[in-house]
Amino acid sequence: MADSTRTARTARRLPQRILPLAAFTFAGQALADGDPASDVLVAQTLFLPQDAGLQTRQQAQLGALLSAARRSGFPLRVAVIASPTDLGSITELWRRPESYARFLGQELSLNFHGTLLVVMPNGFGLYGPGAHSAGQRAALAHAGSGGTERGLGATAIAAVQRLAAAAGHPLTVGAISTRAAPANNDYLAWLALLIGALLIMVAWIASLRARPLRSGPDSAA
Repeated sequence: MADSTRTARTARRLPQRILPLAAFTFAGQALADGDPASDVLVAQTLFLPQDAGLQTRQQAQLGALLSAARRSGFPLRVAVIASPTDLGSITELWRRPESYARFLGQELSLNFHGTLLVVMPNGFGLYGPGAHSAGQRAALAHAGSGGTERGLGATAIAAVQRLAAAAGHPLTVGAISTRAAPANNDYLAWLALLIGALLIMVAWIASLRARPLRSGPDSAA
């Protein structure tokens, strides 16, 4: 009976334990790595650490712009680096966006052959096709820097737009953002609902298995 009670108690606590683990598993893996951005950008178009301070709307705009750039034939990946901790164990490249762009671009070269943009508070780094072209360099020069007056979000959005335009793929952020944000929110809401339902089902099944079986009136004797 003690084992059954302990199992039932564990089942009731299961949802409380799974959600924090699911939320922090990826973050823990990234922070433990020497270069978190290289892990993320192997499969995704945007590395955006929590301390970058971007608004939800800006995050949606950046994601939509990068998706539109890929569809238009201009594959682009962006790493926003807001503090030395975002560099993992290579903090010596903090405030050296060009050097970090070369380092990160070489890390990604086996899986990604497009353009890589690094955004730091003191400027940009560029790696890949056209990285040394006068047009793209001029585009970044006009995008400004990511200082406190403007913010990394607005700076990154402007840099992506100007780079794409310089490569012959102009993108409009206004038309994209108004459609992208609600769709993203709806997706997250449905995902949260699905995860919650699955956790309740797992806890319910575990609770049923933990109960002692009763075969009939004689079992009570």
